[in-house]
Amino acid sequence: MHDTSSLPPASPPGVTPAAHRSGSARVGLRRVLCGAVLFEAVIFGGGSGLARAYTVTIDADAPQTIYLQVGVGSFSADYCGGTTFPPPHNTPNCGPAYGGGTPQNNATINLVSATVASTAVGNGTAQTMTTNSTAANSFLDGYAFCTVPGQLYIGGFFRTAGATTAAAQVTATVPAALTDATGDTIPFSKIQWTSSGSGDTGAEPFPAGTFINGGVQNVGSMGSNSWNESCWTFSYLNNTVPPAGTFTGVVLYTMSAP
Repeated sequence: MHDTSSLPPASPPGVTPAAHRSGSARVGLRRVLCGAVLFEAVIFGGGSGLARAYTVTIDADAPQTIYLQVGVGSFSADYCGGTTFPPPHNTPNCGPAYGGGTPQNNATINLVSATVASTAVGNGTAQTMTTNSTAANSFLDGYAFCTVPGQLYIGGFFRTAGATTAAAQVTATVPAALTDATGDTIPFSKIQWTSSGSGDTGAEPFPAGTFINGGVQNVGSMGSNSWNESCWTFSYLNNTVPPAGTFTGVVLYTMSAP
């Protein structure tokens, strides 16, 4: 799911530098974007990657804009270079002013799921989760960044009209548990993820983590005038024995800018 929003202009100019890919808004308005992902664990029978990161500097330009994509998203064309790859413009000279695309609203809620066989329930071997998201390529430049169905894309940008500001924060609002039709539960902390991306170097903007059991947790940030993206690989810890059933829960991802 991805969304985009514009912010009112800021004051003095400046750009925050960042690493490049290796290979070939009350007082102080906050803008908030949201995207959701459905998590599911299917339990049968007797019981119910790590690569690197990508952050790149982009040009400041009016209007101020924040953009968040979790799973599939929509763009009119790649942000750098429109419909060609490799892009004809190198960052930070990207966006509509240089022939690049603009983000479009996409309300899709992607699924991340695992099915645990009766013979494996509660044996302590983590079960890899997969997604129905088809988002593999970056809308920055068309680069093949994530591997589906094993990875879920998360990324976006925070662009100001010229000022360097505090970073935009990305949070996850997490239910206390996954639940089935009869009210049985599995704690959300039984799901964790690693973070990677093809050809990345440096620390991930959306690092590895484990869900909390109900509440809001920070999952990453975006510096002003930067594009950021990671690929998440989820797993179900499988170290307890719940009743058989299909357990689901929706996590809401929110991006907030100063």
